[in-house]
Amino acid sequence: MAATVAWRNWAGNQQITPAAVSRPTSIDEVAAAVQDAATNGRRMKPVGSGHSFTDIALAADVRLDLSDLRSTLSVDREAGLVTVPAGLPLRALNQAVAAHGLAMPNLGDIDAQTVAGAISTGTHGTGSAYGCLSSFVAGLTLVTGTGEVIHCSDKEHADVFKAAQVGLGALGVITEVTLRCVDAFVLRADERPLPLDQVLADLDAHIDDNDHFEFFWLPYTDRTLTKRNNRVATDDRPLSKLRAWWDDDFLQNTVLGGLCRLGRAAPALVPTISRTEARVLSPRVYTARSDAAFVSPRRVLFTEMEYGVPRAALPEAFAGLRRVIESLPFKVLFPVEVRFTGPDDIWLSHGYERESAYIAIHQFIGVEYEPYFREFERVAQALGGRPHWGKLHYRDAESLRPAYPHFDDFLAVRDRLDPNRVFANAYTERVLGP
Repeated sequence: MAATVAWRNWAGNQQITPAAVSRPTSIDEVAAAVQDAATNGRRMKPVGSGHSFTDIALAADVRLDLSDLRSTLSVDREAGLVTVPAGLPLRALNQAVAAHGLAMPNLGDIDAQTVAGAISTGTHGTGSAYGCLSSFVAGLTLVTGTGEVIHCSDKEHADVFKAAQVGLGALGVITEVTLRCVDAFVLRADERPLPLDQVLADLDAHIDDNDHFEFFWLPYTDRTLTKRNNRVATDDRPLSKLRAWWDDDFLQNTVLGGLCRLGRAAPALVPTISRTEARVLSPRVYTARSDAAFVSPRRVLFTEMEYGVPRAALPEAFAGLRRVIESLPFKVLFPVEVRFTGPDDIWLSHGYERESAYIAIHQFIGVEYEPYFREFERVAQALGGRPHWGKLHYRDAESLRPAYPHFDDFLAVRDRLDPNRVFANAYTERVLGP
């Protein structure tokens, strides 16, 4: 066991000092650490890069750090299969597979998460032909709560596989993941402002006519920034370094952070700030390697809730969100992000067996958010919404069970793999039950 220090997540809204830290360097050492915890009645939690906003990764007893785990990246170029260490950050994964002429089929807009952390929480991008990132997992290696090492896929321990693809860290320690990749590709990004009513009126066309579509709405305005990413043959229109710095570093981070601080200090100015932001939005079109087009730098700290609702319910959910924002006694400083995914068959995936629209709401760090998040959760829950596991929500096992047809099947696998609840913490006890 290594010396212990305080741990905090990226946003700083979750922090804890564990009793001990374990840094295994091999799968055998992981198994031994788990067996030791089980024998001595201790609890253990593997922790990634801290990009979850919930307390899902809080480890009061033993924090398991997999950054020293020795595991080699292996590539089957012909099959498009890549096996990687579970603690590998997505940023490093993207660079590694690109060196072999491969790419992830889809990504979210942040690449700091570890592979295990991303799949365990159901991280997703946008695109109606794609499920969450876990749907690209072909197999994984799991150290269970008894110290047993299990290799699972849809052909081997299939029930464990369906549970562990989005496992909340509740089933064991993921040590390796095999991913289905595709040939490297280029995206043409088309980003432009549009009126909100126009976006919602033409929503099906926006989603169905583009490989990847999303939009950001600026509260207190009728304006959105739409983003379309589509595959093209050549990278013939790259952004200049100056334009990339101006848009992605200066405007989206430096300026946004300054405006948020101003809005936090003078809330009455927030609607004016939002309207000013809406007026200065400008279109841009460029090409880039897929991961560079998908991912954006995020340096302005915020808290976030995200709900997946049935795609057909988006207009009703969005109308409810607007009513919530107008009724709040404080102002919302951050844009609202809306993305779309297709159905998958993963037991605890937010997109299980349905086309989904995701509404992500944010608040600048240090600004009140709980009444905002709770009121929107009521709107989303009434429409069959499923909360993103890594983003703030207030649901418990009783309210989540009806939302997931395989909820009890997941619990049965958990009972079998972790009978002593080595991997339990306050979060899993709330969302899965004790």
